[in-house]
Order: sequence, then C-alpha cells, then structure tokens
Amino acid sequence: MAIEARWNGEVIARSEATVEVEGNHYFAPEDTVMEKLSPSDTTTHCPWKGDASYYSIEAGGAVNTDAAWYYPAPKDAASQIKDRIAFWRGVEVTQV
Repeated sequence: MAIEARWNGEVIARSEATVEVEGNHYFAPEDTVMEKLSPSDTTTHCPWKGDASYYSIEAGGAVNTDAAWYYPAPKDAASQIKDRIAFWRGVEVTQV
C-alpha cells in the first residue's frame, strides 16, 4: 500500500514507507518531487518535535505557500522524522 500526496492535480510525493506522527504522513525526500518545492523563511516550534521549516509547493501553475514542513534537527523524541516532509493546506494525502 502506498501513500500519495497530491495538490492542484499533481503528485507531490508517493511512498510505501512514510512515518506517521499525529495523523500526518512524513515522506522521505527521495519519495518527494523536490523540484515542486521551494524553501520558505517560515519556521514554527513544537514543544516535543522541535523547530519546523517550511516549503511552498509549485504545481499546476499555482503556488501553495508553506504547504509542506519538515524538521531538519528534531528533538530526540522525533528523530524518526528528521528531514521527512509532511503536507497540509489542501494537499490531499491518501492511500493508493
């Protein structure tokens, strides 16, 4: 069973080995179409995971600002999601 992330008619990521944390599927960079992501200056802080960084998605001629996030240096409790990418803001993450 694979998990797929789609936005604006395009596949952004697809994997049979996501890591699920708090209902979010985290995709490895190699399972993500990195050419569709552009780094953002946005950061947020989670008390148990650490500081998240964001990407905007460019697909189908549109931009979805800060619609993907990752933890470049997570706290020990979240080490399994280091550099893995999760999605929100209208990105559909489904089993395929």
